[in-house]
Amino acid sequence: MSDVINEAVTALSAKMDGGFDGSVKFVIEDEGSIMVDQDGVRAADEEAECTMKADAETFKSILDGDLNPTTAFMTGKLSVEGDMGTAMKLGSVLS
Repeated sequence: MSDVINEAVTALSAKMDGGFDGSVKFVIEDEGSIMVDQDGVRAADEEAECTMKADAETFKSILDGDLNPTTAFMTGKLSVEGDMGTAMKLGSVLS
């Protein structure tokens, strides 16, 4: 597992207060995938209600609070496939 994925799992876990009501997969280009669901945050590539894709720099900026997830989506830096409601719920947690 890459250092980027390990750091992202740690950072996401710190932002999540308990589980998440839904399932989201983050795909970080050239690094791997992270699952966020009722069981918590982990490095995994599983089926999810929503899949978000971004490069490592964009993902780090979102986690650091330097880039709003909605702005990243609107500017094409973050792509979202699947249930937009679930994406928005997670986006509010990350903002």
